[in-house]
Amino acid sequence: MTAVLEGRVALVAGATRGAGRGIAVELGAAGATVYVTGRSTRERRSEYDRPETIEDTAELVTAAGGRGIAVEVDHLEPDRVRALVRRVESEQGRLDVLVNDIWGGEPLFEWGTPVWEHDLERGLRLLRLAVETHAVTSHHALPLLLRTPGGLVVEMTDGTAEYNASRYRVSFFYDLAKAAVLRMAFALAHELGPRGATAVALTPGWMRSEIMLDHYGVTEDTWRDALDREPHFCISETPRYVGRAVAALAADPGVSRWNGASLSSGRLARVYGFTDLDGSQPDCWRYLVEVQDAGKPADPTGYR
Repeated sequence: MTAVLEGRVALVAGATRGAGRGIAVELGAAGATVYVTGRSTRERRSEYDRPETIEDTAELVTAAGGRGIAVEVDHLEPDRVRALVRRVESEQGRLDVLVNDIWGGEPLFEWGTPVWEHDLERGLRLLRLAVETHAVTSHHALPLLLRTPGGLVVEMTDGTAEYNASRYRVSFFYDLAKAAVLRMAFALAHELGPRGATAVALTPGWMRSEIMLDHYGVTEDTWRDALDREPHFCISETPRYVGRAVAALAADPGVSRWNGASLSSGRLARVYGFTDLDGSQPDCWRYLVEVQDAGKPADPTGYR
């Protein structure tokens, strides 16, 4: 991308890895200054105990053409979030894009486990990380974002509103968390729209995050080796694909037409014309309905 977002300031909350990192890098590739937050630093890891750090993400943003600024923040701590926003205000004087991508739930949810059997402490922790963090961050960041007309808020979730409305997603706590984020975008749209800003919910497809690649024992270069174990992985996409979706939204002067919408990387690729790193346009959520959920053999033809 050209530097269409030069002079714009973004905050990607939860940018250590996965979608958050992909979004931060693509905003940087479009020329933005990007504050990237998380709990995993080169000095201290979160309970994920993984190697990715916010400093690494910031360096990737800068290498892509933007300016990456890493700030260690636990978004469950309102005072830390308040200090973060004050820093952005002091250093930049504006905030144009807020991406709420805080999650932290992989070590906590128990796949297919009913609520009465699911560990309660872990389930409630998941809800705090996935929902409360977004509310705390919006509370403190939105006054700064609203100072400049045309601001954008992106609530990251898993699944479109249409898909999730009729399907049980993983477990009671996981399902509730993802539904809550979709509803947060809807509510924010009603509050921000009349004040000149836009809020959307956005989901990637089956994303080849660092954790997902490790799960299948593959790398980004060898991901197709996982198709023997999971043929429908053929529809997967890189984290940069949803990053390009956010960058396209942020650069669109008519972005307000999406206010309150539930969007996906695949849908926005068809609208804005961007591709994944390999030049394809995976449309995961259409594929899931028409191929995987329909019990058909894995075949991405016509879906990427």
